[in-house]
Amino acid sequence: MSYTRTPLALAIALAFAQFTGFASTAQAQGQGPRHGGDPDSIPTVLVSASALGILSDDMITPATTLSGDELVRVRESTLGETLGRLPGITSSHFGAGASRPVIRGMDGPRVKILADGAEVQDASTISPDHAVGFEPLLAERIEVLRGPSALAYGGGAVGGVVNIIDRKIPTSLPGKQVEGSAEVRASSAAREKAGAFEMTAKAGSVAFHAEGVKRDANDYRVGEDWSEGRRVGGSYKDTESGTVGLSWIGARGYLGAAYTKERTEYGIPGHNHEFEGCHPHGDHLHCGSHEEEEGDEHDHGHEHEEGAIPYVKLDSDRWDVRGEYRDPFAGFSKVRLRASYTDYRHDEIEGAEVATTFTSKAHDARLEFEHQPVGGWRGVVGLQTTRRDFAALGEEAYVPATVTKKHAAFATEEYRIADWRFEAGLRHEWQDIEVDGARDRDRDARGTSFALGAVWKFAPQYSLRAAVSRSHRLPSAEELYADGIHLATSTWEVGNENLTKETSNNVDITLRKFAGPTTFSVSAFRNRIDNYIYARTLDNHEGFQLVDYAQQDATFTGIEGEVRQELTANLEATLFGDYVRARLRDGGGNIPRIPAGRIGVKLDGEWRGWHGMVEAYRVATQDDLASYESRTDGYNMLNLGTHYNTRIAGQPVQFYARLNNVTDELAFSHTSFIKAAAPLPGRNLTAGVRVTF
Repeated sequence: MSYTRTPLALAIALAFAQFTGFASTAQAQGQGPRHGGDPDSIPTVLVSASALGILSDDMITPATTLSGDELVRVRESTLGETLGRLPGITSSHFGAGASRPVIRGMDGPRVKILADGAEVQDASTISPDHAVGFEPLLAERIEVLRGPSALAYGGGAVGGVVNIIDRKIPTSLPGKQVEGSAEVRASSAAREKAGAFEMTAKAGSVAFHAEGVKRDANDYRVGEDWSEGRRVGGSYKDTESGTVGLSWIGARGYLGAAYTKERTEYGIPGHNHEFEGCHPHGDHLHCGSHEEEEGDEHDHGHEHEEGAIPYVKLDSDRWDVRGEYRDPFAGFSKVRLRASYTDYRHDEIEGAEVATTFTSKAHDARLEFEHQPVGGWRGVVGLQTTRRDFAALGEEAYVPATVTKKHAAFATEEYRIADWRFEAGLRHEWQDIEVDGARDRDRDARGTSFALGAVWKFAPQYSLRAAVSRSHRLPSAEELYADGIHLATSTWEVGNENLTKETSNNVDITLRKFAGPTTFSVSAFRNRIDNYIYARTLDNHEGFQLVDYAQQDATFTGIEGEVRQELTANLEATLFGDYVRARLRDGGGNIPRIPAGRIGVKLDGEWRGWHGMVEAYRVATQDDLASYESRTDGYNMLNLGTHYNTRIAGQPVQFYARLNNVTDELAFSHTSFIKAAAPLPGRNLTAGVRVTF
């Protein structure tokens, strides 16, 4: 990894000078850049994804929350891109249609995505070209838990948990008879138009909720001087999603249900039919003339419309049930229920024909009991069960039909004394996979995970947080049974039925200063994973790879953090960065698709109802490469943003705009399977208006 000198420093200096003048004029006329409250402290919020409902100051590992104006400013069309600029987080970037968060270099099943505590049951963990089944425009708040804090939601979530708080099931009666919001926005790079609304009404003890979103986006424009032109073919995305929900709300709790319908169509960039004739011979590929023996011909009988770009039609029906009841019986202060059922279908269409269909019928149920303090220990015990019936049919059905059942029992406890808070967690999981195929065998496994941590507020403005954990991740059906061509990622994937569970041993330390004109949070982590499961590349032909799922001990080491400095009453500067190094032990080389290091600075200023932001950062060149992996050049990014809060006819209104990639930089994401076919978007202006009523 290397950093190069660029005009970035000049851009930062000019932006700093401009904002300093702006803030000096405004210094005595409005709230500080932290949106009110104590201007000398980091906002403290309740983290719902914490099993104990802990304040962010008291979490044993880093927790980030996006909500309110900040969430409105950073939202993109996918969850991965929405979170991708937070310290320690990038995205898997697969064009505009699909993008999952990558946390501390880990993605896929190692990052759990929840909707208010219930797992989002889609096909996004199977392949990076599969979209996450949630629309960011409908999120009220997004929480990200890194490291051991994610234990309550699965031993496999060693990267972290993303918990999306929505409004679909009201938890309290609205203050007015009817309240809600409406929003419209547009973006230039993809000529995107989007609109969303949400409303909640009450009648006695019953609250009704409805919400919806519609998005139309064309192929997006990339930075200057890309050899393939200015737009990424097949990078469009059209979405329609709607929800209706109903809750009964009483003095001691609530019980509600909601139904969500989503229809999305998006293109699959980089899909190349030149590789359809490829197939493995042992640990080598045969692709036409690539090491093909004379006279060896292979006719797979597939014909496709010349130049047609495949696209996905996603259709999802989801039902949610949520409830909470306080003081249910002696010894317990609260009982919580989260349950969901998802009927998911995903057609990959080439020309006029459905080439491959993925279906998933899945349910997830979670019951938690929060007990009263016993010997000073307060905690939560619970049970969780999940079942997924998955099938793939068609040309790229590289995974056999499987039924995966998971059951778990867990407990999380805390103890407070003086300036110390201690936390301990334990989770045991049982997994059973039934596979449809004579050559494959069913698998059952179990694993136990635990975490211990402490927060020490050793001075009035400082805290030290430390956590250790040992967790087990059980291999997924895809890792065990995959066998076939996958053109979306230009791979032929081979599973391994002999895979055993991973064992992750993690240490996480965070030093924070949470009050005063200077605040900071810096975290360092080291994760040693025994029997780490990864997609190992065995051969490569012109970008088409033969990969098999293998196991080897690995180590992830990294640092992430940010430092905020109040410059005036209306202006603050933030320095942020992250870095992760991931290697296979015993000379095994580097792990593929690990994000490069990043460092940047951001200036935030406020004056009356106005907010302004300038952000500039450098992503380093990634040259710590795995076998057959190519170097990804570093790049600079400059972003601007503003919003204005006012009232029109007595209703709160927010106007916002942001300009990303101001310099129209051509940039590539090292975490993407299709980085060469789908660069990051070029200069992009997004503008919108949001009305609250």
